[in-house]
This record gives sequence, structure tokens and C-alpha cells, in this order.
Amino acid sequence: MHKVIKDAELRMQKTIESFKQAMQKLRTGRANPSLLEHIRVDYYGNEVPLNQVGNISIGDARTLIVTPFEKRMVPIIEKAIMTSDLGLNPATSGEIIRVPLPVITEERRKEFTKLVRNEAETARVSIRNVRRDANTELKELLKNKQIAEDEERRLGEAVQKLTDKFTVEVDHLLAAKEKDLMAI
Repeated sequence: MHKVIKDAELRMQKTIESFKQAMQKLRTGRANPSLLEHIRVDYYGNEVPLNQVGNISIGDARTLIVTPFEKRMVPIIEKAIMTSDLGLNPATSGEIIRVPLPVITEERRKEFTKLVRNEAETARVSIRNVRRDANTELKELLKNKQIAEDEERRLGEAVQKLTDKFTVEVDHLLAAKEKDLMAI
């Protein structure tokens, strides 16, 4: 496989991974530890992700449990969760922080669906930008006579096939997340 194709495929795969991470941050009706992983906590003067100062686990379908590695981190973690943009109210019992997830209303589910669709469109645009960059690079190689016209056309078709493959993957991930969000 040509270097341009490999580079384009790698960049498109990174876009898919980024899209998956963005979707994990959007909560559905069930508890998921990835919901809290992006929260930053002050740890001895440094801002670190929550999963580096405590263990995040699932208590039941609507409860997350955070167990800090150090006892003194309990109030700091609790405050970080409260001030996050997730709208969660943690409850501390000893050294364990329980984070109950409220039931999502139909209106909120629709808002989440709009956000997911927006993230999907951003991922598609990013994939198309990778395609554009790869095609530009191929045209540059043709201009510098490093590849023939036939090879440029064949590689351009390969880039388009990659674009179609990754766009379909974004659509499948979007459909699965929408179904998950709208399930009661």
C-alpha cells in the first residue's frame, strides 16, 4: 500500500477513535465509568484526570462508585464532580463517593441525540478533510512526476474507498448511540 494511503487510513482511524471517545462522554440511562474519566481533579497542584486519583466502578445500573486512592482526596473529588458540566450530585459515605445518575427526560434525550449527530457530522468533515489532504498530496506527487497518472487515479480511488468505509463506520456508531439514547 502506498504511503499516502497508509497515512490517510491512520488519520481516519484516529478520527473514529476521537468520535467514540466523544460519544462515551454523553450519558445514556445506564452508568458508565467513562462518564467521569474526563473530569479533572487538583492533585498536589496538578490537574489530573479523575481515573488517576481514584477507581471508578459501577454500583448498579444508575450509580457510579468512586474510590479514591488517598483518603484526603474524597472532598476534592466530590467537589470536582459537583462542579463538572454533568449536573451530578455525589454522596460521600466514608471513603467512598457514590454518584447517582438521575433519570433522563425525553427532552434531554433529544438534546443528547442532537449533540451526537453534531459530533458525527464533525467526524465526517474530519474524514473528508483527510481525503482532501491525501488527494492534494497525490496531485503534488503527479506534478513532480513521482507517480504516473494511472497510479494517481488508482490511489485516488483507494482514498475514496477508505473515505466511504470510515463514513459508514461513523454512521453505524451514530445509529447505535441514537438507539441507546432513545431506549427508556
